[in-house]
Amino acid sequence: MMSLLLPSPSDKNAVQGNGLPPGGASGASGASLVLLDRDHSILAFNERVLDWAVREDVPLLERLRYLCIVSSNLDEFFEVRAAAHLGATPDGSSKSAYGVNSFEALALKAQALVARQYALYNDSLMPAFAALGIRIVPHGERTAAQRRWVREHFAREVRPLLIPVGLDPAHPFPQVANKSLNFIVRLRGGDAFGRENEIAIVKVPRALQRIMRLPAKVAPSGTKFVSLSSIIRTHLADLFPGRQVVEFSQFRVTRHSDLAVDEEDVRNLRTALRQGLQHRHYGQAVRLEVSAGCSAFLADFLQTQFALPAAALYRVHGPVNLVRLGQLVDLVNDPALLFPAWRPAWPAQLPRPGGILARLRRRDLLIHQPFESFDGVLGFLREAVGDPQVLAIKQTIYRTGADSEQMELLREAVRRGKEVMAVVELKARFDEEANINWADALESIGAQVVYGVMGLKTHAKMLLVTRREGGGLRRYGHLSTGNYNPRTARLYTDLSYLTADPHVTADMDAVFDHLANQNRVPRLKRLLLAPFDLQRRMIEKIDAAGLAAERGEDGRIVAKMNALTDEALIAALVRAARRGASVDLVVRGACMLPAGVPGMTDNIRVRSVIGRFLEHTRVFYFRSGGQEDVYLSSADWMNRNMLRRVEIAWPVTDAKLRQRIIDECLVAYLHDDRDAWTLASDGSYARAPRALDGHGAQGALMERYAPRTPALKGAANP
Repeated sequence: MMSLLLPSPSDKNAVQGNGLPPGGASGASGASLVLLDRDHSILAFNERVLDWAVREDVPLLERLRYLCIVSSNLDEFFEVRAAAHLGATPDGSSKSAYGVNSFEALALKAQALVARQYALYNDSLMPAFAALGIRIVPHGERTAAQRRWVREHFAREVRPLLIPVGLDPAHPFPQVANKSLNFIVRLRGGDAFGRENEIAIVKVPRALQRIMRLPAKVAPSGTKFVSLSSIIRTHLADLFPGRQVVEFSQFRVTRHSDLAVDEEDVRNLRTALRQGLQHRHYGQAVRLEVSAGCSAFLADFLQTQFALPAAALYRVHGPVNLVRLGQLVDLVNDPALLFPAWRPAWPAQLPRPGGILARLRRRDLLIHQPFESFDGVLGFLREAVGDPQVLAIKQTIYRTGADSEQMELLREAVRRGKEVMAVVELKARFDEEANINWADALESIGAQVVYGVMGLKTHAKMLLVTRREGGGLRRYGHLSTGNYNPRTARLYTDLSYLTADPHVTADMDAVFDHLANQNRVPRLKRLLLAPFDLQRRMIEKIDAAGLAAERGEDGRIVAKMNALTDEALIAALVRAARRGASVDLVVRGACMLPAGVPGMTDNIRVRSVIGRFLEHTRVFYFRSGGQEDVYLSSADWMNRNMLRRVEIAWPVTDAKLRQRIIDECLVAYLHDDRDAWTLASDGSYARAPRALDGHGAQGALMERYAPRTPALKGAANP
């Protein structure tokens, strides 16, 4: 990875002011700064992800994977974000900065994104697969032998699990689960009792495989598949003997799925959440997907059943659930159609397992995932579990996954007689069930399990080991920008920080005590803690950079995060920029701060980097005259992270590690001219100008950490 020099910042803005008060601020022209809409910004992020599915320099199966990722992201967007817009007033109308109905405005943008997805699927990806002999064969193109195989498969594997429900007063519209595949059928002719109940619903069990490979005996050439929806569609008539299928459509309904538990009224949060999980699949309907050819009669019938406005109806030219097409990636499994396998290196700073604690006594250590292996973190914990001098282990658990070596190591620590405390966040969205199960498993063998602070999510990532040494106790800590999840550690960029600094580890212990007993937190020496002082201290650092610039000194802010939506932090950034500070923001997803607004944000540049790995590091750099600070954090600059979660940020005091973070996580991303996008004042994104020999930050880091490559040369300030 080359040494990079930052382009000269723009001229300092001479406009003075007090920043952004609530509701906006007046610039030099007297105009108010209008923040960008968060939900539209989330959809814009997914447009940038979809670009990876469009790029012809990306392997074909990976392009399909990105298409599926966008669909999965949209599912979560509707599950979490849409209900508030849909329910703003009885008719779903509410005004936004766009000056139109907010639900309709979002729907228009989402509809356009979905249309791009299906156009890409039908006109680009599927023809490209077909050119390679890989096809999902529709009924009309199947050979006689393939039709026989489909008919036999339907009769043997599918038909026994389908229960068509004819609607009448004794058979009301059935409960349809969130994101499940269903068919609506219109029939002609009487039933067994001579009644003409013309509508039937067929629910498709989730257990049925969505894509199946045709055996070689009926598909001797190429690689051919059939979809479950096509198999059922072909044999719908078999479900209604003696009646005529007049018309039909696939459909899928998306429901609001954010669990809401009134923590003030529950005696046991774990029990309440377990009960809530039973109802998650049947929340308020927010989106209805049907086949493009679905008749107005059937579409209107479904909209009435789910009480949805016209803007919530999505007609799609293909399967109603593109997420399930991800199965094709594994079924084809052709290395030539995938990214070259990435095998992260063992962290260069870490000794092989067995000497990590001894190394930490000499200096702090850093692991840059996924370029370096998460096994380094597991090695730290394995060593602690196996060390008879280690007396206690404390860890926060947010998203660790259903199958976690880390959780098994904690269980082993209990069996070896160590004191184990696990702070399990039961309300980690869509991970509630896995976390409840881990809480049960840990508690059942004697671990101390707590659930953090009522009303707040514990999002801080901490692992603390206490060891007996030389007649006293010494602590060793791990802090991270990301989760203790070995799967996502291979897919997300994150920083793991290992330290034996007594000030940092004492602060960690104080936070763990607070999470266990909710006593007042003592004054911390190193850590910044939300919801107490993290937001305030970040604002102080931002303001200091602005005041330095106002005095004619160096004022520089570079922040890398996943989202920027906190209005107080945005106000501070605008205030600093108007005083002359140079501000560069690398924001992967939603960003409400418009860059380049004359008289307001001239000195602010915002870029988003979308790469092979999901950007997840949170790094905050401040320079105020001769003072330079670098913080790592579990928190994005969002209101929820600052005020409704337990989050941490910590300074990097080791000069070599600080420079390494600056080089790898800030400078490289500010110079990315392959995978970067720049934000305009109207909320639109454009590709950053690409050089002929352009580089992506992630690609450069992969080269940096690949075996037998030169070390990173030089150092540059951001």
